[in-house]
Amino acid sequence: MKTLFQGAEAKIFLIEDKIVKDRIPKSYRIPELDNKIREQRTKKETKLLNKASSIIPAPKPLPETDSKRLIHMPFIKGQKLSEKLDEFSIIKQKKICRQIGESIAKLHDNNIIHGDLTTSNMILKQNKVYFIDFGLGFISSKYEDKAVDLHLLKQALEAKHYKRWEILLEEIFKGYKISKDAKIILERIKAIEKRGRYKH
Repeated sequence: MKTLFQGAEAKIFLIEDKIVKDRIPKSYRIPELDNKIREQRTKKETKLLNKASSIIPAPKPLPETDSKRLIHMPFIKGQKLSEKLDEFSIIKQKKICRQIGESIAKLHDNNIIHGDLTTSNMILKQNKVYFIDFGLGFISSKYEDKAVDLHLLKQALEAKHYKRWEILLEEIFKGYKISKDAKIILERIKAIEKRGRYKH
C-alpha cells in the first residue's frame, strides 16, 4: 500500500492496480456527527462518480466500495495534466482542451457540477482526459452553478498555465458549445466576472 496523496479531507492510497480514497475523521466534530458527515459525503461522491463515469472518462467505483468511508476505484495510470499540459505542442494542447470542454458540457447537460475543475483533477491516458476527484461535486440544474464551475476552471488556468491560458480557455469554450445551454452559461460567466463575486 502506497500513499499517493493526503489532503485536508481525504487520503488517497494505491493498492496494486486500484485507488482507495479514505475520508479523514475530524477531531473537532462529535464522533457520531463526524461519522455521519463522512458517510454522507462518501455516498454522494460514489453516486456522482457512478453517474459521471457513464457519461465521460472518469473512474467508476468498484464493487468493494464501502459507502460509509471508503471509495475503491481503478488506478488511471496516465499523466497529470497540471504537470504535463504546458510541455505539449500547442496543437496537442488545443485538442486536449477541446476535449475537456466537451466533457464538461456532457456533465453539465446531466446536471453534474464537478466543483473543483482544475488540471490537477484531470489525467491524460491514451489521448483521453479522465476527470477525477468529485469530492466537492453535486447535482444542480442551475445555470449559475454551471457557470461558476467553468469560471473556477478559468481561474485555475490563469494561475497554473498562465503563458497560454487565454488560448486554452478559448478551446475549452469551443468544446463546451456542444451543451444545449452553452450560450446562456457562457454569458452567465461574464455576469459573474462583472459582479466580481468570485474574484480574489
